[in-house]
Amino acid sequence: MPRIKKLDIFIIRQFGLLFLGTFFICQFVLMMQFLWRYIDDLIGKGLTIDILAQFFWYMGLILVPQALPLAILLSSLITFGNLGESSELTAIRASGISLLQAFRGLIVITSLIMCGSFYFQNYIGPKANMKIMQLLISMKQKSPELEIPEGVFYDGIPQCNIYVQKKNVKTGKLYGVMIYRMTDSYEDAAIILADSGMIQSTAEKKHLVLSLWSGEWFENMQASELQNSAAVPYRRESFISKRIIIDFNSSFNMADASSLSNNAQGKSLAQIHNDIDSLNHVYDSVGTAYYRDAQMMYYSIPHLSKRDSIKAVQRALPENINIDSLYSKLTSSQKQAVINNAMNKVQGDMSDLEFKSMITSDGDKIIRLHKIESINKFTLALTCLIFFFIGAPLGAIIRKGGLGVPVIVSVLVFIFYYILDNTGYRMARQGIWSVWFGKAIAPAILIPIAIFVTYKANNDSVVFNIDMYKDLFRKLLGLRVKREVSGKEVIIKDPDYQQDLEKLKLISKIITTYNQKQNLRRAPDPIKVFFKYHADHTIEKVNDQLELTIEDLSNTRDNVILTELNHYPVLSVKAHTRPFEHFWMNTMAGIFVPIGIFLYFRMWKFRLRLMHNLKIIQSVNSNIEKQIAKKEVLEEIPDRGL
Repeated sequence: MPRIKKLDIFIIRQFGLLFLGTFFICQFVLMMQFLWRYIDDLIGKGLTIDILAQFFWYMGLILVPQALPLAILLSSLITFGNLGESSELTAIRASGISLLQAFRGLIVITSLIMCGSFYFQNYIGPKANMKIMQLLISMKQKSPELEIPEGVFYDGIPQCNIYVQKKNVKTGKLYGVMIYRMTDSYEDAAIILADSGMIQSTAEKKHLVLSLWSGEWFENMQASELQNSAAVPYRRESFISKRIIIDFNSSFNMADASSLSNNAQGKSLAQIHNDIDSLNHVYDSVGTAYYRDAQMMYYSIPHLSKRDSIKAVQRALPENINIDSLYSKLTSSQKQAVINNAMNKVQGDMSDLEFKSMITSDGDKIIRLHKIESINKFTLALTCLIFFFIGAPLGAIIRKGGLGVPVIVSVLVFIFYYILDNTGYRMARQGIWSVWFGKAIAPAILIPIAIFVTYKANNDSVVFNIDMYKDLFRKLLGLRVKREVSGKEVIIKDPDYQQDLEKLKLISKIITTYNQKQNLRRAPDPIKVFFKYHADHTIEKVNDQLELTIEDLSNTRDNVILTELNHYPVLSVKAHTRPFEHFWMNTMAGIFVPIGIFLYFRMWKFRLRLMHNLKIIQSVNSNIEKQIAKKEVLEEIPDRGL
């Protein structure tokens, strides 16, 4: 049986305290974000304290699975950031304990939290989701006079459809009011126009009082006793003020849960799988019924098969019939009637197909939402473990505790995860991506990142070294590096000018020969670049000799020579021959054409730069040779005078 060590207890204690604090912080932030979405459904509705308490309680429950991964990410990052900042992590590593061994206690704790998250989503979360959806629907049905928007028709009041141009929120007065009021049927609809109006609830909350000013009332009389009278087809009334009483119970009543039967988030995993089978069976039956309707509509003999029906129709028609000739024999009125009949039939068929398509597409969307929710229960729980293996190694690498850098890094990681997960969810919901791909894209990208940062942290590799990334960026874009050679305060050994002079002459000679053989201005051969590499040892030899000479001459006290040494360019000895060191990488770059084109022109750029750099080297060599010769002459003059 594995024994719990004091180090594990110490790290778990540090993590546990931070986890509780960060969990409540994340829960509060998520609740505020959720509350902001539904703030309009809560304000001004006269809701009692117990209803609001239920809303906040169920809201907190459904947000627990989302707060757990973020809390694990932040707390693990702060925990190991604090250990690294206080050098405790260095002491742990120095004692022979690897980073993964320091993780083992928290891995167990995180795994338990992951299992708890799945249990919560499968049993507690669905019930809370159903309750809060019932509350939201019930809140929208209460006090509908506060819900009337501007510029669109509102149908929240029974038997009325209200349009308002402008609304004064402070006074509750409505301007530019248009009301379509239905009683028994659409034929008995009344249209009411008013310059202004106001809707208020009665004291007993059982009726709505609609007060209107300066308007007209148009009412269709077709269903009344005057429907046979040609003199009075409708009733029109102008009014200065009018009050209408509408039956409406505006007290808070819990909505029926049966309307939420297609809410996948309110179901457990077993219920989702059972409902998916039921939905597939229902919509398969609907599809079969639509197919039979199509057979009945497009084939004149329903009891026969498609092929037999076509043959029967062909046998019934006379031989060598020409539809165009039959149509040409019709009169103009008959032709117009045939065309109108065909157009009406096509338009009817199109409307019927659009309606059936809407039903089947809604069914497909409901099934996709159920599949998304079934996968989401696993992926959201797995995110707890993924975020731990991102947060803990990053904390060990950054080695910054507190709520500064860890919070910034956590927010960036969570935003990246949210964008991936939300994009995958929307694409899967709309059917653009398959469900498994949409929900797996976030874990598929975050798991390699977690493995990478864990590997780097365990091997104590440098990940956030800015100089390393600057050097990589410089090499990729081929940016120049300026040479910096400064005079030394203490010189132990003076340079051997004579030997350095011989080396510089040799370098200049090699460069002259190289320029005669190689035409660096010419575009490189793509085959040789990506598939048949040949090393250029001449430039490597020139660079080695040049660096040795520069190192020796840097011991000089001659400021002219030091200035000339800084004019030497820093050579890239391999960039003009191939993009990468390894042959397989060059081959892959050649196969992937867009990348290969970029690397090809980059290498051509390095060839032109090398040609320019070689000219500079020869020029600087000549200047240094003259300065050394001048220096030797000046040293011989005092000797001759003696």
